Amino acid sequence: MAAMSNAEQPNNPLHGLTLENLLNELVAYFGWEELGERIPIRCFCLDPSIGSSLRFLRKTPWAREKVEGLYLFMLREKRRSGG
Repeated sequence: MAAMSNAEQPNNPLHGLTLENLLNELVAYFGWEELGERIPIRCFCLDPSIGSSLRFLRKTPWAREKVEGLYLFMLREKRRSGG
């Protein structure tokens, strides 16, 4: 599969964003408790950490899709609120 440049994905807010950066932004915006309520997976609910969450999300495509979807929701909310 050929790598895509930024010009090929100008409207993809996930393009070029690492999973770690995405997760850090979600934790900063929602906090672990709300993140665990919105996506009830063990790595968010029991002794959460960026490291354990990254390990789980890298191995679990369905969970990563939920996290990416929540990130896109967060971006829309930030745009609506002006921040």
